[in-house]
Amino acid sequence: MDARGALGRYGEELAARRLARAGMTVVARNWRHGRSGELDIVARDGDALVVCEVKTRRAGPFEHPAAAVGPAKVERLRRLAECWLAGHGGMPPGGVRIDLVAVVLPRRGAPVVEHLRGVA
Repeated sequence: MDARGALGRYGEELAARRLARAGMTVVARNWRHGRSGELDIVARDGDALVVCEVKTRRAGPFEHPAAAVGPAKVERLRRLAECWLAGHGGMPPGGVRIDLVAVVLPRRGAPVVEHLRGVA
């Protein structure tokens, strides 16, 4: 695994821990649907299904990780969520929500993990 892949995996681990601490249940990580793409984390929040995109960045002159989730990415996440639902029992009673976990790794100190609910 290259450095970028390791950074992403670390961010996903921090995100999964944050979601669990918030009372959510992680049901899948890195779920792939052929070449269509990947859902970083699929979780349950009560009776809702949560598709969670994780963006990890090192601190520096780069934009906030949330800025990397534009309209095309949101549309891809929606399509992938539909594929997940088709193969896992359909729409849950609480519906589907798309969340983002932004992870920023400073040069020193603890990572900053921000959970943004319902970004799309």
